[in-house]
This record gives sequence, structure tokens and C-alpha cells, in this order.
Amino acid sequence: MEERKDDYLVRREHLKKLSDSELRTYFLELSEKIVEPLLDLSYKNTSKSIERSVLLRMGFSSIDAKAIVDILDENSLLSKGAGHSVYILTKNKNISIEKAGKLIVNGDEIEYLMEHFKIHV
Repeated sequence: MEERKDDYLVRREHLKKLSDSELRTYFLELSEKIVEPLLDLSYKNTSKSIERSVLLRMGFSSIDAKAIVDILDENSLLSKGAGHSVYILTKNKNISIEKAGKLIVNGDEIEYLMEHFKIHV
């Protein structure tokens, strides 16, 4: 078995003189660089399954969650977030989460959401 060539001492040279506080700062900077592309991806992309999952956590049944997501997707609103759409109706119309979901399923507030999010199809 070949012995592993350990270059740890060479690779740590630039870190050797840093204090604990400086090491922590450097670590956090590197962590942000690693996570940044993931955050960017999550802000710009979603899927029907992710949006259904959000609605399930808001208390909707799987049948209602699927119906809400399908309606929002058909109207180019899914990218704004299913939970966010329900929340906007709840807040702006002063209604319950359940009522907001039913309105979306019935198609009653789709135009309002499209205006709110400035979606023009």
C-alpha cells in the first residue's frame, strides 16, 4: 500500500499566523462563498413538489395543495411561491389561510395575484 503524501503543513502555511478570531472570520467568508450559489439557485428556482411541500406545512391537505399549485402554475404565478401567494391574499384581503387557498383553487383571486406580482401573460 502506497503511503499517503500529506501536504497539510504546506497547505496550512497561510493560516498559521492567524488568531482564532481571524480564523473564524476567514472560515465564515469561505462558508458564504460555498453557500452563495445554493442560495442563488433556491431564490431563482422552485418546483411543484417544493411548493406543495410548503402548502402542506401551512396546513393544507395534499389534494388542496396540489390544486393550488396547479392553478398557480397554469397562471405563471408558481415562481412567486405558492405559500407567498396564499400569504398575500390572507394579509391583503384579511381572510384565513384556508379561505385564501379555496379562493385560489376556485380561480377567484388569480387576477388580483397577477396584478400584485405584476405578471402579464
